[in-house]
Amino acid sequence: MNICIIGIGSNINAETNISKMLEILKTKVEVVRVSIFLKTKPIGIIDQPDFTNGAVKVKSELNQKKLIVLLKGIEDEMGRDRSNPKFGPRCIDLDIAVWNNEIVDKDYYTRDFLQKSVDELKD
Repeated sequence: MNICIIGIGSNINAETNISKMLEILKTKVEVVRVSIFLKTKPIGIIDQPDFTNGAVKVKSELNQKKLIVLLKGIEDEMGRDRSNPKFGPRCIDLDIAVWNNEIVDKDYYTRDFLQKSVDELKD
């Protein structure tokens, strides 16, 4: 069984989209715990709404590549527009931050909100 922490972000109807994403995720993997959510200023493109960021700790038998495919599928199902710029608005953004106790997302080291959310969920 793999244990990972997934970073969550949204700045389009964030409360509704994060709630919906968690419901979908619970049907695919075992959700262990969800962090508190933080409001953060956008990075890169600052002329857009603030983001809501947090993280979710899950258990899954999927390997890392298959879990990434699952997460991208959830983003697509929720209407993620991949034509937007890299730091543009998004209805949902899901990235594996920690895989079996190993930090795998370099953003962990540069984004305070991600560190806080991940550290809250570490055992």
